[in-house]
Amino acid sequence: MKNLKCLRLLCFLLAVCAVTTSSAQELPKPTRFMVAMDDGVKLATDVFLPDGESPENTSKKFPVILARTPYGKEPGPLLAVNLGKQGYAVVIQDMRGRFDSEGNDSIVFFNDGDGEVHDGHDTLEWLAEQSWCDGNVVTWGGSAGGVTQTMMAPNAPAVLKAQHVLVAFSDMYSQAAYQGGVWRKEMLDGWLPGHNFDPRSYKEFRAHPKRGEFWEPGNAEKGAAQVQAPGVYWGGWYDIFLQGTINSFVTIHNGGGEGARGKCRLILGPWAHGTFKELKYPENSASPGPVDDAVRFFNHHAKGEQNGVSEDKPVHYYVMGDTEDESAPGNFWRTGDNWPPAADNTPYYFHVDGKLNPTAPEGDDSREYAYDPTNPVPTNGGQNLRLPKGPRDQREMENRDDVLVFSTGPLAEPVEVSGPVTAKLYVSSDCPDTDFTVKLCDVYPDGRSMLVTDGIMRARYRNSFETHEFMVPGQVYEIEVDLWATSIIFNKGHEIRVSVSSSNDPRFEPNPNTGADHFEEGDPFKVAHNRIYLSKDEPSHIVLPIFTEAK
Repeated sequence: MKNLKCLRLLCFLLAVCAVTTSSAQELPKPTRFMVAMDDGVKLATDVFLPDGESPENTSKKFPVILARTPYGKEPGPLLAVNLGKQGYAVVIQDMRGRFDSEGNDSIVFFNDGDGEVHDGHDTLEWLAEQSWCDGNVVTWGGSAGGVTQTMMAPNAPAVLKAQHVLVAFSDMYSQAAYQGGVWRKEMLDGWLPGHNFDPRSYKEFRAHPKRGEFWEPGNAEKGAAQVQAPGVYWGGWYDIFLQGTINSFVTIHNGGGEGARGKCRLILGPWAHGTFKELKYPENSASPGPVDDAVRFFNHHAKGEQNGVSEDKPVHYYVMGDTEDESAPGNFWRTGDNWPPAADNTPYYFHVDGKLNPTAPEGDDSREYAYDPTNPVPTNGGQNLRLPKGPRDQREMENRDDVLVFSTGPLAEPVEVSGPVTAKLYVSSDCPDTDFTVKLCDVYPDGRSMLVTDGIMRARYRNSFETHEFMVPGQVYEIEVDLWATSIIFNKGHEIRVSVSSSNDPRFEPNPNTGADHFEEGDPFKVAHNRIYLSKDEPSHIVLPIFTEAK
């Protein structure tokens, strides 16, 4: 998460602020405050005022940009140089238990929202009381620094006027810890210990595989109606928190408080939590234009500037396309009034001969494969944090015996898919529990099967993430797999491909097929014989949001 934070910080300073800083310029030094929270714990908070003013004796007042982070306050001086020229005070704070702050971060991010401890709220109240604050605070940050914003928003006092949230989740359980009810192994096994978070976070997250009361402090969506500060929600099609970015916008723009409702912005580009190299999108993919300018958004909401922000379309998303054929459709920005765009949600059915098309099957077919959790399908690309990410070639995985592949054949005309993607599977197994994975790929004419998006679902949570229902061997169940969302034009001559299996390791922790919550080295396991039904009565399929300009 830290690498992306640094990347977007650089973009924010150089592209968004459009300010140059001499390499010889001396960076300002902060005034350090130890700000007491309601429970008495003090958080290290660095303050930088414009023009070298001191917060201890200035008579001036400024709007404030606040950033709260678990990664240290090093960016503060550079932020202050650039944003000070825009007339903003910059405040950067170590989260509870991190670096120079007191307390502990026993459950990371749970202290930032509206629980018993609410550090975001308390920090905003402290800022409102400072003589140098003009009563207008905005927040900015990416990844973990974006999560602190989403968590604070529902419980924020009136001093908060706007937020610029980059690549952040809005619900920790479903978007960060247990996507589809499955532990996000690649991300959490590396990130939590790698940044020396309190070990209790990892232990408690692992101990709570079901949604329930434990996860409520990490769910900002439930408080969307209380949010009064509009936000820009910025994310990528291959980002680890794509769905969180979308959900933040949808819940607050459509159902937020009066101050935020109808005033938010959603920006979705061909980006990941870091960089990828396998497909190179055109230079226009870097930004949708002025709507991406955080300072412009802040100036409107914190300073009252009439600078065009109120006329911006709420939604800007990049429609991906063939990256090699310059004449191919796609690779442009589209605007909209809301998300998702109007599209025809079209079932593409899986057929026993490997075909994929909108025609429902007429027979009574099915296909079976054996899933061995000690030999899982390896991860290659997708919405990863540490591993290679983004669109990568899936042919090696598709050639495995435990992967079922369905393809349209070369398309006679381009097909655009823009919006949420889901798969409905009819399945059975000889085990009490197992997982089902679905990948959507764009097959180039040279045979490369480039990942577009993917998802997973643990069978026991097919009806509710709050309780588990084990499978009866041989019984057929309907399972829905959420592949989140995308926007892409499959070019003429390309193929749309879907693959189905039961593992994607280490992106997701393999299911031992025994009913156990987790699968660690030495644990017992079973080989599952999983069947996908492709019949008239049980027609497994993927639902693609087919977009046409006429919509």
